[in-house]
Amino acid sequence: MGRLYVCSLTKVIDTVRASGARSLVTILTAGASFVRPTEIAPQRHLRIAVSDIEAPLEAHLLADAEHIETLLAFARAWDRNQPLLIHCYAGVSRSPAAAFVTACALAPRRAELDVARALRRASPTATPNRRLVTLADRVLGRHGRMIEAIAQIGRGADCLEGAPFALELI
Repeated sequence: MGRLYVCSLTKVIDTVRASGARSLVTILTAGASFVRPTEIAPQRHLRIAVSDIEAPLEAHLLADAEHIETLLAFARAWDRNQPLLIHCYAGVSRSPAAAFVTACALAPRRAELDVARALRRASPTATPNRRLVTLADRVLGRHGRMIEAIAQIGRGADCLEGAPFALELI
């Protein structure tokens, strides 16, 4: 059915190789350098340039609905034969949010709180970016359920970098 992996920038190559992922979503601040692993074909790599912020901040790019639409289009085109890896800089905020959004979109009958709880079980450090979740809630017409689900699991444990984790699509 499909499996999502989430990791930090420093763990991308190891996670691609360990998981067998052949599709990749990179969410980094605009201008950040990243070299796509050779296992990932260019057409199976989406790069989204947004900062890990929830409100406008000078010299940073705030996520908007277009970023969510781009993520959703890429996720819906994913064939699910091999895992999809989503990463950001630390693997704590933007990439867990994108994994949550993707899981909610690809399993529309699954309760948002169930997805959020699965995310928390998979990663005690995940603190999904609220802006990305809020935008996706609107785009997907979830009427606040995604926002509430993430609020219910609360902030993850403090860390400098999250450990790689998997999130099953059910």
